[in-house]
Amino acid sequence: MSEILGAIHSVETFGSADGPGVRYLVFLQGCAMRCKYCHNPDTWASQKGVTQQTADEVLKKALRYRPYWRETGGITVSGGEALLQMDFLIDFCKKAKAEGVHMTIDTSGNPFTREEPFFSKMEELIKYVDLFMLDIKHIEGDMHKELTGQPNDNILDFAKYLSDNGKKMWIRHVLVPGITTGKEQLTKLHDFIETLDTVERVEVLPYHTLGVFKWEELGIPYELEGVDTPSDEELKLANDILETEKYLKKD
Repeated sequence: MSEILGAIHSVETFGSADGPGVRYLVFLQGCAMRCKYCHNPDTWASQKGVTQQTADEVLKKALRYRPYWRETGGITVSGGEALLQMDFLIDFCKKAKAEGVHMTIDTSGNPFTREEPFFSKMEELIKYVDLFMLDIKHIEGDMHKELTGQPNDNILDFAKYLSDNGKKMWIRHVLVPGITTGKEQLTKLHDFIETLDTVERVEVLPYHTLGVFKWEELGIPYELEGVDTPSDEELKLANDILETEKYLKKD
């Protein structure tokens, strides 16, 4: 039987903002969402310009950096969208957990469905994942689709699924002035998060334009031209409504 290959976009050996401690980051290729503020549009295409590697190959390289993780770090798999490569992801996470590695998956939740064959694979995957970092782009379904090109019903269902299965979560929300800064929407997001039992942290991520050059290089029109980074007042309002400080005090 041939080995499962993963489409690997890139790796980062010393990540400090994608899970607890120092992380080795593996970015998988491919994403069905088209977020207007995406800073990695080069990860959208499913196979373009990437290397195909086995879980053993990726893990062997990652474990070289284990001395830097110590007891608090580990490996984070991101993207693109990691859940699009479920077979590789299961193989990789299972083997990493067998080595005692703390495993985190950074995801938008977009591929989640309770239909088969995906759901059975998810049931297997969560056995080997310690933490899910879930990006909730917008709480309102119509505005989520306008922002990302995809609905959010299944993403919110994914959050409930993780909570029901006792899987730890960090919720992330990118704050884009005029799009995700509305008090009403932030309050609705807060109320949704309050229904979840396993959220350990809520993070407000300020919108930035550091990845705009990639859109230009790829010849993709950037629709948020002229949108500024959020003001201190907008950041404070979002953090206050989402009660991010409350979760930090739990650490």
